[in-house]
Amino acid sequence: MLLVVAAFIVAFVLLLYMISPLISPKPLKLNGAHVVVTGGSSGIGKCIAMECYKHGAFITLVARDEHKLVQAKKEVEKCAINDKQVVLCISVDVSKDYNQVESVIKQAQEKLGPVDMLVNCAGTSISGKFEEVEVDRFKKLMEVNYLGSVYPTRAVVTTMKERRMGRIMFVSSQAGQIGLFGYTAYSPSKFALRGLAEALQMEMKPYNIYVTVAYPPDTDTPGFAEESKTKPLETKLISETSGVCQPEQVAKIVVKDAVQGNFTSSFGPDGYMLSALTCGMSPVTSITEGLQQVRCNPSKSLHVQQLVLKADLESVIVGWFHVHNPRTL
Repeated sequence: MLLVVAAFIVAFVLLLYMISPLISPKPLKLNGAHVVVTGGSSGIGKCIAMECYKHGAFITLVARDEHKLVQAKKEVEKCAINDKQVVLCISVDVSKDYNQVESVIKQAQEKLGPVDMLVNCAGTSISGKFEEVEVDRFKKLMEVNYLGSVYPTRAVVTTMKERRMGRIMFVSSQAGQIGLFGYTAYSPSKFALRGLAEALQMEMKPYNIYVTVAYPPDTDTPGFAEESKTKPLETKLISETSGVCQPEQVAKIVVKDAVQGNFTSSFGPDGYMLSALTCGMSPVTSITEGLQQVRCNPSKSLHVQQLVLKADLESVIVGWFHVHNPRTL
């Protein structure tokens, strides 16, 4: 029986290798691309904008605080590689009014061209024991962390579909992969992003649009520093087991994964293992992701079956798309 299972796995790996050119997306060229970054005035968002600017991108920074936006713009502009690059700043709360978000995205596209990559990095965090967190904070976190990503994404997908290209990134958290003590309000809002991303990727794949979900660990940002002031001791002890990353490191990895079209972006050995163990039936957009999931899953044969089922579901969507949309890539 073991030999049969082993043979099945080997055959599947060989099949993945042969079809990898067909399932791996073509990397997005950042030079000259228009990248919109929400939550771009500080922390991970600002560092992502700087990283993209270093590769020649045009940047639209979106955040609420105009003063912080101006300061962030100056920092991003220092990373320019040519004198044609532009940094546009837009002050808006992406979690409040969809019509307003749609309007400012339209303005950004009129000035810098269609959005090639959207980075949903606007977010906030609250930690505390379930019964001690004020009820309205649960609603607030869902509005900022979830709807604050839904609205900008909704505003760009139509143009991306028309152009048959694009990248959409959601910045979640390792607390969006595993529920942790003190994050009963925060974790659900980050878990929600994964559900959105998985469903959205299935809809967008026929249009050559790829979704990435990033799961950064604790990162040295202003938001993390503010959250730590009220973090329960138990939560602090858990956080200390993995240390704190620098936002510049996170940005490099996130941008690389998004450009490649990888669905999952993880950080370090712990993040890699956590992503592999919690992958479930997440989309696979490259042979590397498929092999990672199979290699790290305790029940390898079962996970191979999951990958086959995912491929079957996607083939239904892609097949229907090609029949009803003659204009394809």
